[in-house]
Amino acid sequence: MKKQLSNEQQNSLLSILKSRFEQNTALHKGMAWEKIQARLLAKSSKLWSLNEMELSGGEPDVIAYDKVADEYLFCDCATESPKGRRSLCYDRAALNSRKENKPKNSAMDVAQEMGVELLSEQQYLQLQKVKNVDCKTSSWVLAPAEIRSLGGAIFCDFRFGRVFTYHNGAESYYASRGFRALLRV
Repeated sequence: MKKQLSNEQQNSLLSILKSRFEQNTALHKGMAWEKIQARLLAKSSKLWSLNEMELSGGEPDVIAYDKVADEYLFCDCATESPKGRRSLCYDRAALNSRKENKPKNSAMDVAQEMGVELLSEQQYLQLQKVKNVDCKTSSWVLAPAEIRSLGGAIFCDFRFGRVFTYHNGAESYYASRGFRALLRV
């Protein structure tokens, strides 16, 4: 699969991202779009990943700048878990363990195909500090190794004015559960 956008696709995506950046200034105080755009243009594979986030309903936006790693962090900021990434079990092992009624894929596999990461629980909590998301849906987050080794996985949502973290068997999937992606640029 070609992981590069045409000039037309690239320009369209940059226009969408710039508009979203300008509309949501509270998410990225002190950041300049020109620097972010220059970084994106220098890393075309990152633009492809952002386009995949956009096409699947994630509405990616810059949420932070990591000074140590010198990276901008893009995250799905759609109000609900991205529609194009729902009804997925947690990972390949969970998908393979299902004997019947298998989902079409797993969150970890889709994230890898897109060139992104699932949010950690801490990153999910940070996102909720700037924007309440998943008020009607939920999102898989990275499962700690000790939970995953026991067959479990975790997901989060926002209800009753707070974030909740839950557990489920990693092989489970629901129409209202997807995952939020994180991309480092």
